Amino acid sequence: MYIFIMRHGDAAVDSISDATRELTPRGWQESQKMAHWLSQQSPDIDCVLVSPYIRAEQTLKVVRENLTLSDSEQVLNELMPSGDVALVASYLQVLATQGHKAVLVVSHLPLVGYLVSELVSGQTPPMFATSSIACVELDHKTEKGRLLWQTSPAQLAAKT
Repeated sequence: MYIFIMRHGDAAVDSISDATRELTPRGWQESQKMAHWLSQQSPDIDCVLVSPYIRAEQTLKVVRENLTLSDSEQVLNELMPSGDVALVASYLQVLATQGHKAVLVVSHLPLVGYLVSELVSGQTPPMFATSSIACVELDHKTEKGRLLWQTSPAQLAAKT
């Protein structure tokens, strides 16, 4: 199973609470750019997991405009910035055994980096710029993951 781990787009710093921070115009634009690029990779995503925070849900909205995704997503409290990464990894293992082909996870720092290292043995948690995406291939039989790639809006801009 492929797991596409995406950090939310750039978000405003001023808000009533961390959970209510919204994407900035740059956040919308970078998320759109990354979603368009991901659509060109033909990811065939059949399951979507998202943090309950507004900026993550807004990022997913942008992704939906560029990718064909299932009509529903699972909103998981474990995907909040301080969520339980081991629990998220275990849930992804279950999804793999259920036959899912590809899962999109939209979350936050530091969880996104820790999730990569939890799924890929020996992997140092990578840094994630806003709107960045990493792809981990998870073998449900061995429960071992392999980091295939990671890219950011700045890296895409450098390629054009």
